[in-house]
Amino acid sequence: MKKYIAVWVAVLAAVAIMVFYKQDPLVYRSASGVVWHTTYNIVYESEVALDDSIIAVTNCIDNSASMYNSRSVLSRINGNRTDTADSIVAMLLRRSIEVNRETGGAFDPTVAPLMKLWNMRSDSAALPSDEVIDSVLQYVGMDKVRLVGNKVIKDDARVQIDFSAIAKGLGCDEVARMLERNGVENYIVEIGGEIVAHGFNGRGKPWSVSVDMPIEENDTVVHSSALMLALGDGAVATSGNYRNYKVVDGKKVAHIINPATGRTAQSSLLSVTVVAGNCMDADAYATALMVMGFDGACRFASSRDDIAVVLIYVDEDGSLQVWRSHGMSRYEMRA
Repeated sequence: MKKYIAVWVAVLAAVAIMVFYKQDPLVYRSASGVVWHTTYNIVYESEVALDDSIIAVTNCIDNSASMYNSRSVLSRINGNRTDTADSIVAMLLRRSIEVNRETGGAFDPTVAPLMKLWNMRSDSAALPSDEVIDSVLQYVGMDKVRLVGNKVIKDDARVQIDFSAIAKGLGCDEVARMLERNGVENYIVEIGGEIVAHGFNGRGKPWSVSVDMPIEENDTVVHSSALMLALGDGAVATSGNYRNYKVVDGKKVAHIINPATGRTAQSSLLSVTVVAGNCMDADAYATALMVMGFDGACRFASSRDDIAVVLIYVDEDGSLQVWRSHGMSRYEMRA
């Protein structure tokens, strides 16, 4: 499952005490809640409250693409109770196939059986054996699933799909589209750390987004900003290992699974932040780059002009370092 990691929206710090922010004649409203085992925080400029519409959008995504909703379209496809995709599942599967090809297989939603096998939500100290992992790997791979019209064709009935590393980003995009359909020009949408922003905040400035430096002290994660981004139009997603793990035999087992090996992806790379034109893509690329490791992520990010990337990693001396792709200069706020 995709990591909810430390990308914090600076403007949301005041949301808990702010219901309306007026800059006559504009009214900035806030909406917050829980969805998909995480939280959402949305600030938008509108004369009318759109909270019900926000919930309707997230419910729509949940009923289509959640593998934790037993009645969702995806759950029924995974359980071989249907082979028919709705428009949302078709969109996610189509884009997943494309990103899988672009990233050399690093992004692969068919890791669902492996995620269940490793079960990061479980308190169990047992790890899967090599024999069990290898037995599951035979039905993992995007080459084992395809979309023909609106039909999802699986080569093996045991193939299952987990859109956790892309659907949350799509959820942000869909909420943003709903806001724009209702005439909203200034907004920031954050769901579980994934962000879409457009326009300006109530002070007339681009929305500020902080990318956290992952610092651990004993069992507590301390938030320290690695850099601040000014986001007037775009999307941000972050993936990482430093908080979503479990400890087995004194060792941390990360939640990012390498689909090629079936094992957890271990590297010096602690977090990846991607800025893209939409959050669905940012979400997927962030996960893929975590799987690639530092060197692979650097090469991929340096080859792309359509995304900007921040990598936080541990160097040979054990010190935290920040690497930025050339495109990040467009967004980084300077002191």
